[in-house]
Amino acid sequence: MVDVRVLVVEDEAPLAEAIARGLRREGMAVDVAFDGDDGHEKASVTRYDVVLLDRDLPGMSGDDLCREIVQSGELTRVLMLTASTAVSERVEGLSLGADDYVAKPFAFPELVARVRALGRRATPAAPPVLTAGDIELDPSRRTVHRGGEPVDLTRKEFGVLEVLLSAGGAVVSSEDLLERVWDENADPFTTTVRVTVMTLRKKLGEPGVIETVVGSGYRVPGAAAGEASESGSDLDAAATGGTDVAGTGGTAEGGTAEGGAGSSSESGSLT
Repeated sequence: MVDVRVLVVEDEAPLAEAIARGLRREGMAVDVAFDGDDGHEKASVTRYDVVLLDRDLPGMSGDDLCREIVQSGELTRVLMLTASTAVSERVEGLSLGADDYVAKPFAFPELVARVRALGRRATPAAPPVLTAGDIELDPSRRTVHRGGEPVDLTRKEFGVLEVLLSAGGAVVSSEDLLERVWDENADPFTTTVRVTVMTLRKKLGEPGVIETVVGSGYRVPGAAAGEASESGSDLDAAATGGTDVAGTGGTAEGGTAEGGAGSSSESGSLT
């Protein structure tokens, strides 16, 4: 699954798209809203790790949207954007419940670092290890093993397997997989899911564990959750000899949320 899910609420379309494009290149799933009302609607139906929120928005103001997000009780973190560099502006924004504050123009690498830091804070306790037969998936360490041997997966393959195992044997439709593993910009008519499941099956080997339910989707019989891993760090994964899936540089097969963890070309300052 994508490592951080972000909502960018910014009325300057070129800036919003530049931010979204750069964050996707960093392996994040990004949705964009160009006014406060659309941002509020998206935040109400989707659980985001981080919301990048401009204070000056048409429709619902950034301040009001920030209050709504904070009062919702979700773990979503808010990073406010503003053209003002005044200390009083930053203090006011933080007093509304925002977790961080960035003034325009900003250096994109710094923005990425701040989003990742907030994303870690938005992450709940370590999820349990998921199993099905001799397959073991550790969501925290981003590793997959079969019969004790590491399996090297792309981000999207890992995400598909994680969703299927989390379903506990229930059928998951292609539409659900597309929505949960990619983002809202993915083409609903793409063959991305089918192709990704096909490559995932090959990598997992025999006997096959992913069943196709004609007309409905896919399932993994016998999937179950075990105990949570002790640590979610990649260093721990390396120490146990597991494959760091998050670092394999998987590509987004057909979706617009680019799954690779490569460096963004949106370097320098964005205004």
